[in-house]
Amino acid sequence: MTGPISPPLTLAIDVGGTRLKAAVLNPSGAFIAGPGRVDTPHLAGPEAVLAALAGIIEPLGPFQRISIGFPGLVRDGTVRTAPNLGNPAWAGFPLADAAAVRFGAPARLLNDATVQGLGVIDGIGLECVITLGTGFGFALFDDGRIAPHLELGQHIARGKKTYDAYLGAHELDRIGPKRWNRRIDRAIVALDTLIGFDTLLIGGGNAKRIQTTLPANARIVANEAGITGGVRLWDSKLDDAFPPTASPTALDEPGVAPRQLRRKQP
Repeated sequence: MTGPISPPLTLAIDVGGTRLKAAVLNPSGAFIAGPGRVDTPHLAGPEAVLAALAGIIEPLGPFQRISIGFPGLVRDGTVRTAPNLGNPAWAGFPLADAAAVRFGAPARLLNDATVQGLGVIDGIGLECVITLGTGFGFALFDDGRIAPHLELGQHIARGKKTYDAYLGAHELDRIGPKRWNRRIDRAIVALDTLIGFDTLLIGGGNAKRIQTTLPANARIVANEAGITGGVRLWDSKLDDAFPPTASPTALDEPGVAPRQLRRKQP
């Protein structure tokens, strides 16, 4: 007799410009295994990143589905831009399908700030999420619904500097925390003027470097939400946001190359 079916475990992957992370989560988002971490290969292309991820995923144990947060513009499981990875090979790369094939489970892909937001939002009002890491990530939620993605990190913040360049890790190291925090103040005012958010949630590895007094409707959130938010990608209310992913055995079919995967229901 077949026993009860266990709830699915999620392999959550956080692709960063500086570091790659992966963990296996239970349905409530708690860690079952990991997180494993490895430095992101320099000027990394898709194959280098997938190979590096394989090294930290293998020890984590079984999982039934995959969630990926990626630092750039993604749509329908495909990477459009990857400004903080510095490799043009990402443009048009079907990362969700490639991960499904390589790691043997259906995969869903969203921008990394959106994944972080799914792990921390309350689902009430207009919630803005920014992430401070290698670059500047942005996501917006309206009563818990994912708003259309904006690559605000590539928008001009001041002079000729984009938000990526104005608030990214390189500038923090170059100008020091005091000046960087003044820039954070300016950015928050600009975001509030532009968006009129009800709540601002600040994550990413450099959120801990914030020393300024935040507005009453802003708070710093745990950086681990960039991984734990991955379980939310499989909420049924988000099903319409994702195309079906490739079969994990798609590459066994004659004539099917990684960039030409036919989409199938898992």
